[in-house]
Amino acid sequence: MGTGEVSTRRVFSRLGFAIVFIALLLCEVSSAATVNTHALSSRKSKSQKISENQHATKRLRRLALSRTSRTAQLRRTSGHRRRRYYERFSTSSFAQDITEGDVTIGEDPVVRQAAVDALGNMNGTVVAIEPTSGRILAMVNQKLALSSGAQPCSTIKLSVALAALSEGLITKDTAIRLGGRYRMNLTTALAHSNNAYFEAIGRQLGFEKVSYYAHQFGLGEMAGYNIPGEQLGSYPDEEISSKLGGVGKMCSFGEGISMTPLQLGGLVSAIANGGTLYYLQHPTTAEEVAGFEPRVKRRLDIAPLIPELSDGLAGAVTYGTARSVRVNFNEEEILGKTGTCSHAGTRFGWFASYANSDVGRVVVVVFLEGGRPTFGPKAAEIAGVMYRNLYDHNFFIAKPSFSTDTATVKPTESSN
Repeated sequence: MGTGEVSTRRVFSRLGFAIVFIALLLCEVSSAATVNTHALSSRKSKSQKISENQHATKRLRRLALSRTSRTAQLRRTSGHRRRRYYERFSTSSFAQDITEGDVTIGEDPVVRQAAVDALGNMNGTVVAIEPTSGRILAMVNQKLALSSGAQPCSTIKLSVALAALSEGLITKDTAIRLGGRYRMNLTTALAHSNNAYFEAIGRQLGFEKVSYYAHQFGLGEMAGYNIPGEQLGSYPDEEISSKLGGVGKMCSFGEGISMTPLQLGGLVSAIANGGTLYYLQHPTTAEEVAGFEPRVKRRLDIAPLIPELSDGLAGAVTYGTARSVRVNFNEEEILGKTGTCSHAGTRFGWFASYANSDVGRVVVVVFLEGGRPTFGPKAAEIAGVMYRNLYDHNFFIAKPSFSTDTATVKPTESSN
């Protein structure tokens, strides 16, 4: 190969290298231009997104502040509710020497001892009544039993139920709408002591009728006949204010009413015996026991209604608010009604009942005062212990009873 040919090849080789270099350089520039274009586009796009999110961010901040405000409000409200429903009690549920001063000579010693043992050291009273005569067989803690009474709580439902049945407003199976599709009848309402049901019934009856029947059943008048120390409960002359719940609250748990254990005992005795409201009598000597004669206050036209009522009272003991009775006693059928409420730092616990047996008929009223351990089911438990004590001492056997054929009908001279 000649020198000239070699030189020519070197020139072309260098020229080809230069062309390749230039081509690569142009590709790099092109690539760089493309990258920069995307970068600019990306920055532009990001800038647009930031511009769009400013409004959204402000809106989200407003929503967040709103949620925070609502959450704080709910917390304040829930805290307020917890404080509102928290009760502080200043009365003790327990007491010593509660039987001190009781006059017991004319009482039935078996019934008396059964009641004393059942009550124990609870701050309360137990009254046992023979429903076919009105004789008080035992009255433990007579100072409390003869006092001016207390709010009847849910035991007022007995009077309201009888009033509604008497007026033909309901039967035991009438379903009352309590809101939405929820309905309830008298049997279930009594067994579970439903306030909404009796508020609705009370409003339908109205104050005048509710008051009339309550007085017929012995509220607002002396229950006893010449019982020393007995005080009178109270029944308002007009409906309580709407701020306190009006007639609805009067009928659901006795707001504005004061009832004595003797008044409640007289009413339950009338239910137990078929409609005779007796004056309650408390013999204090052997001579008074020997010469005892029943005294009729008035006869109530409730005999056809008692079967309508009794299913609910039996249900309370079987599966409702008074089922604590059966913890200690289930040999005989017991019918009853509990009550629980509180006022001015004191909680009240009521239970009024009777043994539905052919023999050993007895009405038992338990009334308790105190704090948190005091309530209706506790009163029912005490009654169950008492029935157990009576049963174990052969109380529920056939025995002579007082005849009511010669009972003297007396006017309600002590009512006011």
